[in-house]
Amino acid sequence: MAEAVPTVFVVDFGAQYAQLIARRVRECHVFSEIVPSDITASEVARRAPSALILSGGPASVYAEGAPKMDSGIYALGIPVLGLCYGMQLMAVDLGGAVPKTDVGEYGFAQLSVTDPSCELFEGLSTEQHVWMSHRDSVGTAPAGFRVTASTPTTPVAAMADRERRLYATQFHPEVAHTPAGLDILKRFLYDVAGLSPTWTMVNIIDEAVGRIRAQVGDAKVICGLSGGVDSSVTAALLHRAIGAQLTCVFVDHGMLRLDEAADVVHVFRDQFRVPLVHVQAQKRYLDLLAGVSDPERKRHIIGEEFWKVFFEEATRLEGVGFLAQGTLYPDVIESGPGKAAKIKSHHNLIPFPPGVHFDLIEPLRTLFKDEVREVGAELGLPDHIVHRQPFPGPGLAVRIIGDITEEKLDTLRRADAIVRQEIGEWDTDREVWQYFAVLPDIRSVGVMGDERTYGRPIIIRAVASADAMTADWARLPHDLLAKMSNRIINEVEGINRVAYDITSKPPGTIEWE
Repeated sequence: MAEAVPTVFVVDFGAQYAQLIARRVRECHVFSEIVPSDITASEVARRAPSALILSGGPASVYAEGAPKMDSGIYALGIPVLGLCYGMQLMAVDLGGAVPKTDVGEYGFAQLSVTDPSCELFEGLSTEQHVWMSHRDSVGTAPAGFRVTASTPTTPVAAMADRERRLYATQFHPEVAHTPAGLDILKRFLYDVAGLSPTWTMVNIIDEAVGRIRAQVGDAKVICGLSGGVDSSVTAALLHRAIGAQLTCVFVDHGMLRLDEAADVVHVFRDQFRVPLVHVQAQKRYLDLLAGVSDPERKRHIIGEEFWKVFFEEATRLEGVGFLAQGTLYPDVIESGPGKAAKIKSHHNLIPFPPGVHFDLIEPLRTLFKDEVREVGAELGLPDHIVHRQPFPGPGLAVRIIGDITEEKLDTLRRADAIVRQEIGEWDTDREVWQYFAVLPDIRSVGVMGDERTYGRPIIIRAVASADAMTADWARLPHDLLAKMSNRIINEVEGINRVAYDITSKPPGTIEWE
């Protein structure tokens, strides 16, 4: 896909900036691809991107082991935008000066645009708040550049060489803390690079369908369907492309939430008419998990058994040449430590049995999670699947503390359903990242009616987060907490106490095990 549509290369110099820049470019409806900092000028010329953006990275170009870039790239005539570290590197490579300094600039800064005619700032306020995160900065712009903005601490906060279409900012336009940042990026993409905002969900799907058909031909494809967002969108996209050539294998390990298995079967077998093999392996998993309390052991058993069951079914099917999986772009990036030459499929993570092999097909491997949700909605997947909350592969097995029994699973399912229903009806704007119930391995004394009880507690977990790397406990209304508590105790047999987890991440994790 990257070479089939106008593409912006985001050159990765480290830190977390490259992925964020790539996402922002895509928000402007322009396709972006992250490439490593050691990409050569000849490779860039061969692939012919429409523009390049140099990401942030280490503290300065003087940092030990600081990455460099082939300076021949600047001479290719391709528009380049350097951000923070990318600006410093551009200055050094082209003859400017980046003096070492002990004065840094972190957080909000007041930017004064000194050249309002610069394409990046045209039509925007000449006084802006921007987000800085640097120590060293450009002292002297290279020959041919003009200084276009400054702050009280950074005299060269932005610079431009209009003739060579080289632009740079010391601040970070990609972060939300720079209010006009997206407008600045759009001016570079649209006005400088001459790109149009044409990369939409519709053409993403059309391009993916064409690519899938060309790759698969007349062969059959199997897809491991869990009901999660990634596998569901993968299955829907494949079905759009190849119809009955696709067979989905849904391994029901019995650790799903209330009515979830039936819902998956209904959506794909009844609504989309996808050939679906529903493997009901609940007893098989319960037998393997009997008496197992260690969470890592649970995960290992469930993951290992999944592939055993999956390939048992897969090898019964005839003419299958491909195995589809929902690999996303962040997975691809992480598998190659930021280096495109090392990016590879995750086939090494799939334990093919001896004598069994399928070629991989990963139709979502160029997309971020939010884009996958948009594709799913465009394909007609139900809203509750498109916006399904993160759910661990081992399912409820890691939300039951201690050993797994059918009785505990049934108890947790019913309590969890109440939590999800009540918070879901209250949180109409989807401000809460994730919410669920946990069943701990303890009992406590209670009083119900005139009788003493010795029942289990339920712990409610609800967190607010942007990316799950950090999270804070959600400030739910007391009335909502009271309603959930009353319903759980009244409707779920064996529960006599409800608690609310108010631990952030860190120090805790979102899940309990």
